[in-house]
Amino acid sequence: MQEHYHPETLEPAVQQYWQDNKSFSVNEDSDREKYYCLAMFPYPSGKLHMGHVRNYTITDVISRFQRMQGKNVLQPMGWDAFGLPAENAAIKHHTAPAAWTYSNIDYMKGQLQSLGFGYDWSRELATCSADYYRWEQWFFTRLYRKGLVYRKTSAVNWCPKDQTVLANEQVVDGCCWRCDSPVERKEIPQWFIRITAYAEELLAALDKLDNWPDQVRTMQRNWIGKSRGVDMHFPLRQPIAGLDGLDVYTTRPDTLLGVTYLTLAAEHPVSLALAENNPALADFIASCRQQAVSEASVATLEKRGMDTGIVAAHPITGEPVPVWVGNYVLMDYGSGAVMAVPAHDQRDWEFARKYGLAIRQVIAPTSGQTCDLEREAFVDKGVLVHSGDFDGLDFEGAFDAIAGRLADSGRGRVTTNFRLRDWGVSRQRYWGAPIPMLYRPDGTEIPVPDHKLPVLLPEDVSIDGVHSPIKADPLWRRDVLDGEAVERETDTFDTFMESSWYYARFTCADYTGGMLDSARANYWLPVDQYVGGIEHAILHLLYARFFHKLMRDEGLVASDEPFTRLLCQGMVLKDGAKMSKSKGNTVDPQGLIDQYGADTVRLFTMFAAPPEQSLEWSDEGVAGANRFLRKLWRAVFAHLGRGEPGAARFVDLPENLRNLRRKTHETLAKVSHDFSQRQTFNTAIAAVMELLNDLSRLDDSSALGLAVEREALETATLLLAPIVPHISHRLWREMGHEEAIIDAPWPVVDQGALVRDTIEMVVQVNGKVRARIQVASNAERQTVEASALEEQNVLRFTEGLTVRKVIVVPNKLVNVVAS
Repeated sequence: MQEHYHPETLEPAVQQYWQDNKSFSVNEDSDREKYYCLAMFPYPSGKLHMGHVRNYTITDVISRFQRMQGKNVLQPMGWDAFGLPAENAAIKHHTAPAAWTYSNIDYMKGQLQSLGFGYDWSRELATCSADYYRWEQWFFTRLYRKGLVYRKTSAVNWCPKDQTVLANEQVVDGCCWRCDSPVERKEIPQWFIRITAYAEELLAALDKLDNWPDQVRTMQRNWIGKSRGVDMHFPLRQPIAGLDGLDVYTTRPDTLLGVTYLTLAAEHPVSLALAENNPALADFIASCRQQAVSEASVATLEKRGMDTGIVAAHPITGEPVPVWVGNYVLMDYGSGAVMAVPAHDQRDWEFARKYGLAIRQVIAPTSGQTCDLEREAFVDKGVLVHSGDFDGLDFEGAFDAIAGRLADSGRGRVTTNFRLRDWGVSRQRYWGAPIPMLYRPDGTEIPVPDHKLPVLLPEDVSIDGVHSPIKADPLWRRDVLDGEAVERETDTFDTFMESSWYYARFTCADYTGGMLDSARANYWLPVDQYVGGIEHAILHLLYARFFHKLMRDEGLVASDEPFTRLLCQGMVLKDGAKMSKSKGNTVDPQGLIDQYGADTVRLFTMFAAPPEQSLEWSDEGVAGANRFLRKLWRAVFAHLGRGEPGAARFVDLPENLRNLRRKTHETLAKVSHDFSQRQTFNTAIAAVMELLNDLSRLDDSSALGLAVEREALETATLLLAPIVPHISHRLWREMGHEEAIIDAPWPVVDQGALVRDTIEMVVQVNGKVRARIQVASNAERQTVEASALEEQNVLRFTEGLTVRKVIVVPNKLVNVVAS
């Protein structure tokens, strides 16, 4: 064995061993328990960043640990390869998105391999490959035939810089999540998938995801947004746009008697009809189009409105209610009309104060206190006032009574609504999977038949940043179906389509007979452990859950949910801020690998913080991790230099060896628990460091001493193997093992080694710690009391006092009560 640790030569040699022996290639094995461990796959942006390294190290550690438990472990890797950054980079570098993407994949794959991640590379996939997206296209046509896909003209969030539609979740503070440009509203034909058809199941199934973070489940519940309310009808004096009234949904029917105006969305049919003869209203509606359509964006913008001049009738009192058009009402949410109760809704209150509209209190606090409506709206539930027959009712009573009155008059009914909206999957960019739809000359839509799939995206193109190459190419758009000229859809899929089912394709990435080989998919699915950032709580994780249920109902998978256990790792910070190129605080993982080796980088990322918490970068912490590995190497080198250990007969050991064995197995028990139950790898590493410290204090070169030392070193090496696999591989071989450490089982705690002859107990005098005593582990109570009372410091603090009572908590403490 070499005296010094040289990761620059050691690590490539170990990686070559894994590659030559296909150490991480797996197949289905019904005789073994499976374990599918997966990290959210990366976008091939060019280089790994430290967030990637942390995410993938956590996943690799879990995978390797589960393998040592004897499980059949699958850990694949692929590339979320479509998307806007490739187009932007292609423009910048004067190349095609495909060439840029494939080049990045090659480089990043090499980086992943240099970090020693145990991936089954035979399952590698890239979502920009036709072998992948052809099945996504096939599945879309299946959903279309089932009625779960439809096309409609819709107001969408439009990024003028990227020239594409954004999902509501992709609008942050009114700006594009990617380029930070202000988002506009635009109406264009869009393809949608009916996620709302699964809203109830998506919501209810969250209760079964016991191993998901509560925060993620709460975020999804809020996004789905199930509510019980009342649909009601406000009649118009005369029909407009074919409507005899305005339909409104509310979860607060108790406030109905406080309605002082109605507000319509700019795109509401009544608004548009009135604007035809009202230029000022038409101009106002046009201005509303220059804003995002997400709820979050609308919530923060300045509220503006315009009186239409028409009135509706209150559904209970018949009183006239003025009708306004407001920029804060969205046509795609509910009916596009809302009832305004300024006294009990802050948004309505601000609008009413701005335009001098009536504010009528109909809810009073249950405490009997008054509320100052000059200052703000009173938005809590309470007791009804100024509401005629309904005065004195609480919320529940008022809900039922008012809903009943509306139902009796045919002007309302109780209903359940969801905040969730159907998933708009059309994008107006080039670098994505073409949507597999055709159009006849009369505009009739036809799904692309199976024999014409995949609809290939041309890769040898020029990008100008303005027009999609497939939209600008009339030859690409033209096609023929059954002798009839047709035109292809030129929109491409939202890239969340690709990331919504990749985990399933990994189970049978080489399958050519369909979207999934169900037998293989059902062996591996659901994913046992999924690892990724909390930022994906709504978008990716909700869409993946939805897609899994769609695949289940197609008969492709048997399980209901895609991911059994979810771990959301924290961010990597430097100088207190998230690492980013714009802040200039990034750290290049490759430079650290070159300087210290992959094991050092892996060890630091796992030791610096628990997985769910943010990790503060520390150059000294990285150097410290490297010093520990060198210490481990020296310990094994020194041990081997002292000769062969004796037979492992650990009976009647002297106290120093008995203590070291106990420490070894206490460490094993703690690390096993930290790995399997808590997933607190930082505390596991700390425990192994403590063991190595204790080991360094042993001075016993006897055959028996070397046997105890060997057990401690082998245990430490096995416990560290999932975290620092390269050095562990070599040290395991140096200690005489022919099998690779990745094939070694996790060690088993020797319960006998944990038994202590003596234990330490704390001694308190009147509740304050005054001493610590060593007593036999099986000592009688009277013996423990006597030892405590004879301790010098206890005698000091009880001098001149009468001992009234001695309380003994077995194996923990003694409390002497004296006065």
